[in-house]
Amino acid sequence: MEKDVNGPGVKIPPPLIFILFMLLAYLNSLFAPIELTFTAPITYLGLALLLVGVTLLLYLLYQFKTAKTAVEPWQPTSSIIKTGVYAYSRNPIYLAFCTVPVGLGLYFSDVWLISSVLPSCIGVYYVAIKPEEAYLTRKFGDEYLRYQEKVRRWI
Repeated sequence: MEKDVNGPGVKIPPPLIFILFMLLAYLNSLFAPIELTFTAPITYLGLALLLVGVTLLLYLLYQFKTAKTAVEPWQPTSSIIKTGVYAYSRNPIYLAFCTVPVGLGLYFSDVWLISSVLPSCIGVYYVAIKPEEAYLTRKFGDEYLRYQEKVRRWI
């Protein structure tokens, strides 16, 4: 196997995609506000979702550090993590990113912010997930293909 120095070739950091669409959602709310106020239980649910997402991100960062592999999708990967949350989702970090606009949107009663999740997921799929999956298939072959068959991409 040749020396892996390039990684999957992801050019745009996935968190930046979520931030970009959240900013676009904010602009939409300025120019086309949707007057809606969620009840207190819904806003608390948003806050809880946000906390769960941030906690999940911290746990996943720890999991990458323990596995001694790069979390950054533009760096080479030394191993496939298949335990913990990765036994249920191939992209739990991107799922955790989804909790930020949804949680904040529920907390601030901002439908535009909540709606930014779908274009963010589509953007991350094309910018990061597709190149990552192609790279991991090239690098790990059958091991990654078996993992793909066993574990869903999102949930």
